[in-house]
Amino acid sequence: MMLWLAGIVLLVLAGAAIAAGPLMSRVEQPKYDVVSRDGDFEIRAYAPMIIAQAEVQGARKPAIEEGFRIVGAYIFGANQAKAKIAMTAPVQQQASAATASEDGVASDRWSVSFVMPSTWSLDTLLRPADDRIKLTPLPAQRMIALTFSGSYSNGILAEKIRELRDYAQRKGLAVTGSPLLAFYNPPWTLPMLRRNEVMLTCSC
Repeated sequence: MMLWLAGIVLLVLAGAAIAAGPLMSRVEQPKYDVVSRDGDFEIRAYAPMIIAQAEVQGARKPAIEEGFRIVGAYIFGANQAKAKIAMTAPVQQQASAATASEDGVASDRWSVSFVMPSTWSLDTLLRPADDRIKLTPLPAQRMIALTFSGSYSNGILAEKIRELRDYAQRKGLAVTGSPLLAFYNPPWTLPMLRRNEVMLTCSC
């Protein structure tokens, strides 16, 4: 009887884990038009947006964890009005241009950012209480993106970035800057249900 009950509990928890990722990720995402699609590769035209970003030091994984805490605190109420700002997806991470490597993951300085909800402007956004957070407007831009599911270790990210650069080269697309890493789901989401992306700014 106890084993049967334990099995039911495990099934319920597994179902909750499967559902939680997609449900928790149904939040506002950056607006873009798909210019072209080729399998898992897309060229996107992004609308202007505002990001809240923090510069952090360290290896990629601890850096995104620290950056998430800093920027997450801002949207959860660590601002001058002590008010919440709606969560968005994805969480973005990008190596500093001064320390970025070709593979996009071997750096010790990172920017971690959230895109601000489109209902806010630079004039109306709440001022951060933490001066490590910068509110930065970004112009409309085109990006080439590669979407993949599963885990996102440094090795996997480096492989996906190589695939993205190789694709851009084959198609004659001029790319600039260090890769932007984007993670759409909470960390407890089952790997097969995750949406991850690597992106490069392109003149295309």
